[in-house]
Amino acid sequence: MHTLFIGHDKPGALAVRLDNRPAHLAYLAANADAIKIAGPYLDEASGEPRGSMLIVEAESLDAAKALLAQDPYAIAGLFASVEIRPWRWTVGVPA
Repeated sequence: MHTLFIGHDKPGALAVRLDNRPAHLAYLAANADAIKIAGPYLDEASGEPRGSMLIVEAESLDAAKALLAQDPYAIAGLFASVEIRPWRWTVGVPA
């Protein structure tokens, strides 16, 4: 099953994001089989990251949550709030 993750950064947490970015990117690369799409969403005015969006493929919602909880951004406490929901891939389904 696929899961949508949206993490909204805490206000003023850009330094936390930047400090943990190398470890976050390494975590994404190490879990590339499960993490299908990932990237930040941006502030319209400044263009700075304000949160993260990921699509994860896992056996269950609980398995996806467990994987996402180990992301260095989550461990560092970057997110003010998080949404994790089952998601159906409809358009542009990978081969």
